[in-house]
Amino acid sequence: MEVSLTVILIAITALTSILAFNRPEMMVRWMFMPYRIRHRNQWDRFVLSGFIHKDYMHLLFNMFTFYFFGGVVEMFLKYKFGIILGGVLFVIFYILGIVISDLPTYRKHQDDSYYRALGASGGTAATVFASIVIMPLSDICFFGIICLPGFILGVLFLIYSYVKGQQGGDNINHDAHLYGAIFGIIFILILSPSSAMMFVEQLKDFRLF
Repeated sequence: MEVSLTVILIAITALTSILAFNRPEMMVRWMFMPYRIRHRNQWDRFVLSGFIHKDYMHLLFNMFTFYFFGGVVEMFLKYKFGIILGGVLFVIFYILGIVISDLPTYRKHQDDSYYRALGASGGTAATVFASIVIMPLSDICFFGIICLPGFILGVLFLIYSYVKGQQGGDNINHDAHLYGAIFGIIFILILSPSSAMMFVEQLKDFRLF
């Protein structure tokens, strides 16, 4: 039985996060700290911070989301480029989602010695929005109660992330969500330009009622 790369990435992230819960020095060293990245050249924090989480709820939410949407993107890339190349592209995509989503935060807080962030939210957001490009009409549900087509929820999420990112003050890195989402869209469209036309064609069949 083949184990998907999505499951492997989840297992690695769960393991490293749980280790960090019990090792404060690891948590501090892996956390995303723009000031230390710039002034101590600790560039590995861009990647390492995506493999630790604040607590079990934070870990569960990110990995639960990644499990459902990561499988879609992984299968799409493997179908498009073959099992080996598609798998490599999927891993690169996920890690780049974590890194690139934090670049605006790095620029904003590189001289702020108190700023800290962690979690795979950027990579997860990239995965969700890449899957929305692939299957825009598939429903995304909140706790199995409120369900909306992916492209509608995607637009609402982008607006929300932008507004909250401008407001700040709630200890959530909304910029990582926003730029991770944008990266996910761009990545899929670069690798598969035909996805743009397929996206439009699917929306033509959409009926709200």
